[in-house]
Amino acid sequence: MVAQKGKDLLLKLDAGGQGSFVTVAGLRTKRLAFNSETVDITDAESVGRWRELLAGSGVQRASISGSGIFKDAQSDAAIRARFFAGEIAQWQLAIPDFGRVSGSFQITALEYSGSHDGEVTFELALESAGPIGFEEV
Repeated sequence: MVAQKGKDLLLKLDAGGQGSFVTVAGLRTKRLAFNSETVDITDAESVGRWRELLAGSGVQRASISGSGIFKDAQSDAAIRARFFAGEIAQWQLAIPDFGRVSGSFQITALEYSGSHDGEVTFELALESAGPIGFEEV
């Protein structure tokens, strides 16, 4: 994969719950992270006392974070309403020339800031709340 423009990484929300994703924010910085916990099964008989892990176990999760400006007032309202309701919604992160990551996420942080000579910005953090899918494009 060749270098891609960071601005082409898009965060989308299924606002109506019908599987139709719309871009909700003009994110200036974005981050997608996958994590998997390990299950240590090392015991007194482990070869050379090296740690052993149990394959296919442990909790997997994905997190998305970003900061930027809202696309419009409707996007701001949709995200804010889901945060205050503690709602789990369907989200999608489109990665150009790579694919789309989608699944259930909950907003775990929402921060607003601004300076006297600039626009209002926000920071957003999402944590996965179920299986995550990946679709190549």
